[in-house]
Amino acid sequence: MQRIAVFTVALLATAVAHGQSPGVVVVPSPYPVAETVDRLESALKAAGGFQIFARVDFQALAATQGGKVLPEQLLLFGRGAVLEPIRPVTPVAAIDLPLKALVWEDASGKVWLAYNTGEYLAQRHGVQGRDEVLKRITDVTAALAKSATQ
Repeated sequence: MQRIAVFTVALLATAVAHGQSPGVVVVPSPYPVAETVDRLESALKAAGGFQIFARVDFQALAATQGGKVLPEQLLLFGRGAVLEPIRPVTPVAAIDLPLKALVWEDASGKVWLAYNTGEYLAQRHGVQGRDEVLKRITDVTAALAKSATQ
């Protein structure tokens, strides 16, 4: 039994290390990290109505402290349309809003883009009766990720 538990923990650790965790979609990008995020910003602007709240460059941040990490950037964006139907029902769900996309380069030089699904928000925060809004989050974010990575 202990061997199974150790094996299960090892599998989970490997999955999480490669960006595979429940409710997180991970897609490969043929572009460098900065270009992938630039493409995502362009897709957001083309879609209209989105606001870009922040772009965090973890590699640059680490360099300010004398550290070195592989390229990795986080983009926070949204248009506020999901706040009204979700926040009054589950205020703590706002911890996962605005929406985010993480783009990073792994040790082999491969670039990845990850984002949370609307269903993840529902599961994490117990949001019920807002399936249409949550599906829209997933669909829109998937389309934006596709635009950025193809």
